[in-house]
Amino acid sequence: MQQAIGKYRWTICALLFFATTVNYLDRQVLSLLQPRLESLFNWTSSDYANIAAVFQFTYAIFMLFAGRIIDKLGTKKGYAWAIVIWSIGAIIHSQAEPIGKAVGLVVGAAGAFSVIGFMVCRAVLALGEAGNFPAAIKATAEYFPKKERSFATGIFNSGANVGAILAPLTVPWIADHWGWGTAFEIIGAIGFLWLIFWLFLYEKPEKQKRLSAAELAYIQHNPEEKTTTAATTTGPKEKVSWFKLLTYRQTWAFTIGKFCTDGIWWFFLFWLPAYLKAQYGMVGESIQFPLAICYTFAMIGSIGGGWFPMYFIKKGYAAYDGRMRAMLLIAVFPLVVLLAQPLGYISFWMPVLFIGIGTAAHQAWSANIFTTVSDMFPQKAIGSVVGIGGMAGGLGGVLVTKIGGWLFDAYTATGIARSWVDAKAAGLGGFVDKILSMDLVTKNGDKVDIKVKALSNISKDVIEQIKTVDAAAFDKLLQIQKPLVQSEMATAYTIMFAICALGYLLAWSIMKALVPKYKPITDL
Repeated sequence: MQQAIGKYRWTICALLFFATTVNYLDRQVLSLLQPRLESLFNWTSSDYANIAAVFQFTYAIFMLFAGRIIDKLGTKKGYAWAIVIWSIGAIIHSQAEPIGKAVGLVVGAAGAFSVIGFMVCRAVLALGEAGNFPAAIKATAEYFPKKERSFATGIFNSGANVGAILAPLTVPWIADHWGWGTAFEIIGAIGFLWLIFWLFLYEKPEKQKRLSAAELAYIQHNPEEKTTTAATTTGPKEKVSWFKLLTYRQTWAFTIGKFCTDGIWWFFLFWLPAYLKAQYGMVGESIQFPLAICYTFAMIGSIGGGWFPMYFIKKGYAAYDGRMRAMLLIAVFPLVVLLAQPLGYISFWMPVLFIGIGTAAHQAWSANIFTTVSDMFPQKAIGSVVGIGGMAGGLGGVLVTKIGGWLFDAYTATGIARSWVDAKAAGLGGFVDKILSMDLVTKNGDKVDIKVKALSNISKDVIEQIKTVDAAAFDKLLQIQKPLVQSEMATAYTIMFAICALGYLLAWSIMKALVPKYKPITDL
């Protein structure tokens, strides 16, 4: 039967899968290069947090409008524009500092030009990437009958996990061999390669010459949708007010659930390479395999998470009640992240594996929390509720990222302050006083404050300035400071991992308190 119908719709699904893979590849390049960029540009953790937060905030805001823009432009043009914008955004990261200087001159900002430039680049990237999932979902609705859409969506959505795995396997190698700028350019250019296939292979099913008449009829055979269409064409299209949706506990349950947990995934995605450097001195190609293993766990969680609630549903629970029971058990698994630091002394593989379980739990949680919306809301309201929750999740990501940046800087400064005391006790008081009084400036004009920036993470040109005072004393001070900062950072990461470990149980408790039992919305 399948052979007689045709399979062209699966070609479209493959295009959506590869686009989503590219989406996550482009998104992760910066986090994988952060360990080297923070030294090159003398970033503090707060600088990096601000750069990452710009992406999250822009992505969250434009997710609200992306669907409507795609609807207006059409799937083919809308998706094409989305990937053009985000590919350009990815590529221009290689010129972030000149962009930052240009923007700084225009707006009158001074210093930290690299931070300004990367913020601009991340905003452009987020603007385009916000269109990926709305466009992919719309294309799926156009090319698949309702009974196949969840399966097709699962396939293209798995591209996010594939991208998360491929990024650490490719980006560090490119950066080590051809430079960090080339890594942004090569990964970003892949989107334009995809664009060629998209423009050549995609067309609306009714205009698609590669689609057989039998397959077109199969795609369009959705009796329930035809009934809905017939009903809606007789009158104006009904819109659901956001203010109306916000009066329902079910909306707040989903929104708070996203706010409490999305930031945890962003933290693992954006800060894990930095963690491996801070705690284990791992940079470049040494992080490839550990990160790939960690994100492979996430893929397993994504697949298993969708299956898990069926165990309870088959036992007779309502869909929502069975899903909430499954989500409670899923929420327990991230608690193993609490063991990452206490057992990290054994090997870096201990935190990698524990965090990998945490990423798997998040993907399992994510697969289910989205479905709670369709469990309780009518079809016409699902998109709006998901949009509200998506924005809340993005804002939660900004909050977690900013907390992380502030916390890491605070504990780094504590370690640095302790090093001054120990250095003076070791007879380096004169050297410490001298370098603290210096106006340290990079070759690009950025000021560097060694009261908040560890000596092990400053650029080579600034190190040379300090060494002109006393190279031997610098080496001794570095040996004193490095373990102290590392110890303080271990405490900071312990706090952040505790937030990540407990976030899901907090979210589940609030969701359960708001909606104790299955209660579908019937008055919209």
